[in-house]
Amino acid sequence: MKGILRLLRARTGIRAEDDRNDSVLFTTAFAGQGVDASMLVPWEARAVEVGARRLPASRAGKLLHNLWAQDKYMALLDTDALGRLERYFEFAAVPANRDVIRQDEYGNFMVVLLSGTIAVDRVQPWGEHLRLAETRPGDILGEMSLLDSGIRFSACTTLNDCEIAVLNAEAMDDMMTKDTQLAASLIALLARKLSLRLRMVSARLSEIQK
Repeated sequence: MKGILRLLRARTGIRAEDDRNDSVLFTTAFAGQGVDASMLVPWEARAVEVGARRLPASRAGKLLHNLWAQDKYMALLDTDALGRLERYFEFAAVPANRDVIRQDEYGNFMVVLLSGTIAVDRVQPWGEHLRLAETRPGDILGEMSLLDSGIRFSACTTLNDCEIAVLNAEAMDDMMTKDTQLAASLIALLARKLSLRLRMVSARLSEIQK
């Protein structure tokens, strides 16, 4: 698993001997891609915009643990690893009809849905509006931009009152510094789930365009 982190560091020019220091891989990734800081939408700003309310970590952390324990891929993290993960997340309640993520913006956080339903919509270049999915608790949103520092592919809007867990770039770097094995395992599993979801979305878009 540590090999995954070495590959990521090589991509951004971070040397292997820097492993002893605090990681800045995720917090500097957008700047490394030439994205001006003023264009970045962090969770702190989005939370204020959507009227998010902080949730007690004790309850919300258990929700995250239970949901991921039932997930085919995330369950590969053992109970101890899932418990250690909780400390890196922020937990929030978001009202209905709020854009947690917007298409074509730059954002350095991902979201795990804990309760409620979030719609995933995309506006095609020719103006067509597509609903790609309506998510269920345990689903992950926004991890692609967190991992590759690219723009958001779609918009994610709460259809009802939702509870979410948020993992941002600063927390990812903190995890890479303090718990390298856990960070490597999480990145590998996120990449696997993301690949599967992109294949499904690609297949659906292909069907729509026929």
